[in-house]
Amino acid sequence: MKKTLSIICAAFLATASAFADEGMWLPSLISQRIGDMQANGFKLSAEDIYSINQASLKDAVVLFGGGCTGELISNEGLLITNHHCGFSYIQKHSSVEHNYLKDGYFAKNRGEELPNPGLTVRFLERMDDVTSVVLKGYNPSMTEEQRAELVQKNSKALVDEAVAPGKGLKASVEAMYYGNQYYIFIYREYTDVRFVGAPASSIGKFGGETDNWMWPRHTGDFSIFRIYADKDNNPAPYSKDNVPYTPKKFFKVSTAGVNEGDFTFIYGFPGSTKEYIMSEGVKYVAEVSDPAKIALRTKRLDIQKKYMNMDPAIRIQYASKNSSIANSWKKWQGESLGINRRHTVQTKQEFEKGLSAWAKGSEYDGIVERLGAIYAKLNPNQIAVEYYNETIATIEHLSFASSYSSASAERRPGVADTFYKDYYKQIDKECFVAMISDYDKLVAPEFKPDWFKAKIASYPSVEAWAEELFAASVYADRSKLQKATEDQLKNDPALEMYRECRTWVSQNLSPKVSEANRELALANRDYMRAQMAYEPGKAFYPDANLTLRVAYGHVQGYEPSDGVYYYPVSTLKGIMEKDDPNVYDYDIPQALRDVYASGDYASTAVCFIASNHTSGGNSGSPVINADGNLIGLNFDRVWEGTMSDIDFDPSFCRSICFDIRYALFVMDKVYGANYVLDELTLVD
Repeated sequence: MKKTLSIICAAFLATASAFADEGMWLPSLISQRIGDMQANGFKLSAEDIYSINQASLKDAVVLFGGGCTGELISNEGLLITNHHCGFSYIQKHSSVEHNYLKDGYFAKNRGEELPNPGLTVRFLERMDDVTSVVLKGYNPSMTEEQRAELVQKNSKALVDEAVAPGKGLKASVEAMYYGNQYYIFIYREYTDVRFVGAPASSIGKFGGETDNWMWPRHTGDFSIFRIYADKDNNPAPYSKDNVPYTPKKFFKVSTAGVNEGDFTFIYGFPGSTKEYIMSEGVKYVAEVSDPAKIALRTKRLDIQKKYMNMDPAIRIQYASKNSSIANSWKKWQGESLGINRRHTVQTKQEFEKGLSAWAKGSEYDGIVERLGAIYAKLNPNQIAVEYYNETIATIEHLSFASSYSSASAERRPGVADTFYKDYYKQIDKECFVAMISDYDKLVAPEFKPDWFKAKIASYPSVEAWAEELFAASVYADRSKLQKATEDQLKNDPALEMYRECRTWVSQNLSPKVSEANRELALANRDYMRAQMAYEPGKAFYPDANLTLRVAYGHVQGYEPSDGVYYYPVSTLKGIMEKDDPNVYDYDIPQALRDVYASGDYASTAVCFIASNHTSGGNSGSPVINADGNLIGLNFDRVWEGTMSDIDFDPSFCRSICFDIRYALFVMDKVYGANYVLDELTLVD
């Protein structure tokens, strides 16, 4: 273990071959990067970024809703994040009569701030290297199962000790470098988070899926919430007696703007990256998994959009679902393109040849071949599971049948209300036909449930199966469900299909995938150490895993193709060039047109791009300038650089950031949201 830790520490300290703009660095170790950050223009200290002894920037950053980032912008708990991060909560508050998605919403007082059951935010209290504690009692003679049990036992003891004081404390032990190192992350979680405001989707999602992942971008991707606490500033369930949370730290808002070359610092919770996997893993993503999922999601999106364009009520129902499906769909397209353009598979294969030759006779001898054999076993089962997840598992009323039938009698009305509020049977029915047809055609017989093969063979067509199933199932029709007996619920054909297919996959495919992934985890742990030993001069940062990270870079344009250069800023002029009342995604509010025509504004800024290394989960992350002030919110990456989760390319990989001055403009000139603006501390 000592040898492993020394390799990891040496790899982290090395800087010779690291690009200044590449990397997702642990904030507790940022003192080892601060010299490079300051050489690139940063004016603060490592203690200003992360400290457990005094208020620091980390205390103004939250994990928002379990999958995004948010930041505090006032001393009264006001929080800003992306519009798309708050989208599902905005959608839940919306109706045809009060369509906040279409019209926007900004509270004018505390009483108009809307509660959001289930929404939480987490502040990181501290993080510590606990590798020696987690691996206490380990010896090399143990099996992988014994090691995993030991890690789980020791981790649980650490978590139990960390959360014992209560008051909203949460903790988790996370593996770094494929289990060669472990950190504990201790959080304080707040559960009373209220919606304060957001612009119309025609601003917050301007450009829709057409512009998603693309540059130039003109999206006002922001929403405002407020954290509430009890009278002692501690986490508390929603109560009218709660008061706005008083933060240890909040961001001042810069009105100075950005120029190409300016230093940028992004502080957030990137979700998942795989920078160090071998070539076979990359090949599977680019040539097998991504193309399959893209094709299936294209059909689902087309079906949803057809009906969304017919009826405003259906558009509201499926707005969040459609956006969620489309986000990954488009990202995968850019990812595959980037991997192929970068020749990532071939580059990794060349690297692996060199490592294999170097490893002869060492403890790492044969590691590349070992990994290749595991992928050969994993991939056929993995793609079969992915086909199931993207087809049968997406049929809405099948999964609803399971959740409803397994709920208690007291919970069932709420489960039904939530489901039917955003359900349109014809969409589900057409998706059933398309997805079941493709599943039957694309998946080899040995990877399909016997029940499914027998069932589909009993019908003249998938359409006939759909007609019978949707007519017979009580779960596809609320009026039928309300009259159904318990026997009807238990024997419903939708529930039967869900259980039969899910059970077969979980019993026949998932164990094989899990076993191969266990072998892969062990091999990757060895492979990670081998890479660090093979390249001792390279700075290795741990893969993202939804823990707080620092990424720094610069405002910087890029060349997407020969003879084309993308400037790093976008302006109101671009919005007006795209504005089209006949196209939903480009139909901006009339108030925005009027303000633009009047010329009554100080800034035309909308978005900018920067070279920081980010991933999913960084949505909503504060983008900070050299002085530590808020200049924007990260919300996307450019399409040509979405392979950065696997292979970061400093010439193409750019984070798309919403310019905070556009939020000020929208709240001031379009919505007159002085209630929010008056709380902010502006600096220039």
